[in-house]
Amino acid sequence: MIRPIIAVLVLLLAFGALRVPIEHAVSREHREAYFRGAQLGLGLREQLGQVGFLAALSGFRSVVADMLWIKAHTAWERTEWGRMAALFETITSLQPRVIMFWDMAAWHMAWNASVAALNDQRLGREALRVRAQRQYFELGRDLLERGIRNNPDRWTLHDRLAMLLRDKFEDHCAAAGQYARAAAFADAPAYEKRFAAYELSRCPGQERAAYEKLAALFDLGKKEQLPTLLSRLAEMEKVLGIPEADRRVPQRPSESNP
Repeated sequence: MIRPIIAVLVLLLAFGALRVPIEHAVSREHREAYFRGAQLGLGLREQLGQVGFLAALSGFRSVVADMLWIKAHTAWERTEWGRMAALFETITSLQPRVIMFWDMAAWHMAWNASVAALNDQRLGREALRVRAQRQYFELGRDLLERGIRNNPDRWTLHDRLAMLLRDKFEDHCAAAGQYARAAAFADAPAYEKRFAAYELSRCPGQERAAYEKLAALFDLGKKEQLPTLLSRLAEMEKVLGIPEADRRVPQRPSESNP
């Protein structure tokens, strides 16, 4: 049993040695593309075991990460949230430039695990369950923030963080900022600007700025004049006391004659 394992290790190390010149070139490209690299320390070694750790060192990070992703999925099916969180940490360390890993890991923590914690009667009092739920929200937030630091050239995780801030933390000001950061990317979907304006319109003290952004979108034409935009714009016009003649969304008769 020992000999086959030794043979596998020798092959992995030999293949890794042959890859050294290529790895140097790839590392340079990764640095230019903001790749921060996997932190192959003792903690990761404990997670992977000796064979997996050597495989990662030999240039098989993606293969090891994919295998661990399958284990994480199994942990999700078994509702083993702690084990799943630990696996996600290892996976994202191995492949920090794979957006899907950060995205799905955060979703599992902030949505699935948080709901399970809130409904877990074994935790006792509701206050304890709410606290556990909040901890999973924070885990999801941390994953997305670290994902953004590893992928500063991509818009996707800004969008996911904005959604988390909006739906779980109810922090509309911070959500508006993340949607705006996503919208700043040339390849970001057009809806990011709309969502940034929507969230800003729910941010106390930002009514004027929100109104200007919503009005600018409205002025782009029918394609932007969607029901939510019209509703938020009408609300801002009402809050700011915009004269009827200057409103883009006229008041309904019931609103003008209470």
